[in-house]
Parts: sequence; C-alpha cells; structure tokens
Amino acid sequence: MKENKLYFVLSEVLILGSIIIAIQLYQDFIQPLKFLLMGAEAIKDQDFSVKFKPVGKYEMDELIAVYNAMIDQLRNERLQVMEQHFFLEKLIQASPIAIIILDFDGNITKANPKAQTLFTLPEHFTTAFPLSQIQHPVIPHLLLLANKEAQTVQLNGLVTYKIQRSFFMDRGFERPFLLIEELTNEIWATEKKAYGKVIRMMAHEVNNSIGAVNSIVEVTKKYIEEPDLQNALNVATERNDRLNLFMRRFADIVRLPLPNKEMKSMGIIVKNAVELMRLQMQQKGISLQTDYQESAKQVAVDVGQIEQVLVNILKNAIEACEGNVEKIIQVSVTNTQICISNNGKPIPKAIEQQLFTPFFSDKPEGQGIGLMLCREILNNHGFTFSLATQADGWTVFEIIIA
Repeated sequence: MKENKLYFVLSEVLILGSIIIAIQLYQDFIQPLKFLLMGAEAIKDQDFSVKFKPVGKYEMDELIAVYNAMIDQLRNERLQVMEQHFFLEKLIQASPIAIIILDFDGNITKANPKAQTLFTLPEHFTTAFPLSQIQHPVIPHLLLLANKEAQTVQLNGLVTYKIQRSFFMDRGFERPFLLIEELTNEIWATEKKAYGKVIRMMAHEVNNSIGAVNSIVEVTKKYIEEPDLQNALNVATERNDRLNLFMRRFADIVRLPLPNKEMKSMGIIVKNAVELMRLQMQQKGISLQTDYQESAKQVAVDVGQIEQVLVNILKNAIEACEGNVEKIIQVSVTNTQICISNNGKPIPKAIEQQLFTPFFSDKPEGQGIGLMLCREILNNHGFTFSLATQADGWTVFEIIIA
C-alpha cells in the first residue's frame, strides 16, 4: 500500500467486487433450489394452490412458469377426479341395482341403499365382514360366482335375480364388486303380455265358434224329435258350455282388475275363507288347526280377490293331503304374515321352480291357472309370498303382509 497505493486500492476493490459477484451467483443458484423445495413440500401436502410469481430473471421465470403450469394441471386433474368420484358415488347410491363393494380379501366394505334393503345391511360399515355372513338365498350363488361372470338365478320359482361379479383397479390391484339386479317384475310383465295376447286370440276364436255352433244346435233341435238325437245335441251343447267356461277361466286372468282396496282385518278374512272350506276338510277326514288373530292389524286389501287366493291355497292343501293316514292342515295369521301348512304330499324338487309358471300343473287334469292367479293377485297387492316343502316334510304357503 506504501509503494503503490493505487494498485492496492484497485486490488481491494476487485476482491470486494468478486465477493459481491460470488454472493450474487450463489443466491442465483440456491434460490431455484429453494423454490423447488417449497414446491415439493406443497405437492407432498397435496396443496395445489401454491403458485410463484415471476422474479424478473429469465431462468427463474422459466422455472416458475413450468412449475405453475404443472400445479394448474395437477389441480385440474384432481378436481376432475373428485367430480367423477362424486358423480359415481351419487350414481351408485341412486342405482336400482344392488351393489356390494368388496376389499381385496373378499369382505364387504360398502353397499348402496338397494343392497342394504335387499340384504338388511347397516348403512355405515365400521369393519368389513365376510359375504357368507349374510342370510339370503342368493348369497350361495354369489359365493360361487367367478370374476367377470354373470348368471340369472331363480329362487323358489318366484324371484329372479341377475347376478354379476366384476372388478375395478384400486392402487394397481383388482378390487371386486357384485351387482344384483331383480328381474321378477319385468319377467312377469313380459309373460303376462305374451300369454294375454294368446288367450285373447283363443277366446275370440272359441267364443265365435261356440256361439255359431250353439245357434245351429238350437235350431236343429226344433226339427228333430228322435230322443237319441235330441240327447246327442244336448251333450254337444253342454260340451260347448264347458269349453266356453274353460276359456273364460283363462280370460279372467288377463282381465283381472286392479284390487279395489279397503281396510280389513286379515284374521277375519282368513277365518271366513277357512269356514268356507271346513266342510270339504271334514268330508275328507282332515284335521284343521287354526291360530288366527282376529284383532290383527287392518290391511288395505281387495277382500274378494284375497279370499279367492286363500280358497285356492286351501283347495291345494286339501288335495295334497289325500292318501295320508293322518291329515292335518294348519292355518295361522299374525300382524305380518299368513301361513297355510299341510303334512300331505311334498312338492318334488324337480317342479318346485315351476310352481308359479303360467299354465304349469303337475295334476293330470290341471290347467295351471290357480297358482298363477294367486301370483297375480298377491303381486298386485304388493305382498311377498313363497311355497315350498320344508325339511320336516310340511308344505308351507307363506304370505308376508307387512
């Protein structure tokens, strides 16, 4: 400094400037890393609202622009996923098809309202539980269902379900779910439309033919005096009348009116139907055991139609008891159900699924109308019902009125 003061000052200024430039360069280098760390923390916390403002430096502004664009894309994708999830959740909740979602071990974790009603499940699950714990006749079929497989299952010859097992991807793994759709009403409506058209066509042709034939027979009787021919013409007329009655019974199913409901005690209705059939039971040596509550709650029913159902059921029970040494028919009524049981001939498993099929009958002279009429009337009343032979040999027709 003594020898060359100017060079000394210049060198000190140069050193100081180098230090300032080094600090500036360090800050320019470390600041992007800070931005990256702050952005990484925000992404880690799934906070896609954090964005950075440009700082006026080209390189930093480019980095900030890329980060902000990435954050906007992530936020939009998350919003879209949330909206899709919300829509899917609403769709599942409102679906008329029962949906059960399982975990990776096959345990139930979630069910929509339709499944909760069908299987009597809780609205909210605290813990997952096995599917086999549910008491419902369709469950054994669900347990045997393979992945991506669909089946149509009919239970007790009445209720028909379409069941399906599939999966969705959850965290890279296949997570199964079950779909259970009841097809009973649709099948019955299709059946009724089909056989109704056939019956109306048959009834039209038969009635037209019978009317013309009876007119000819009546005119012919006036010109014939021979007793044998008169008797033959009378037989022909009677046969035509029976054929007309035969077709009328079929037509009655098609023309079955909707129930004209009124509030009545089911106990009294059942008692009246039993009293109507009591004499037939006594003549056939059948022991009648009754337990109906005349004070049972009143139900909105068409009395005439329900009595017709009860008479058909009792008539079938009487016929089933023929040939037994000990013949017993039991009738019971509670606030929720009607049970008519007999210890007669059991229903073979081979025909159990066809009992309520239109025009099916296992009797030589049966027309398959009685149970079909019962099915239509009970279905129009909104009552569930079943007919089956139990393990103890008793055949039970059960009507749920609650």
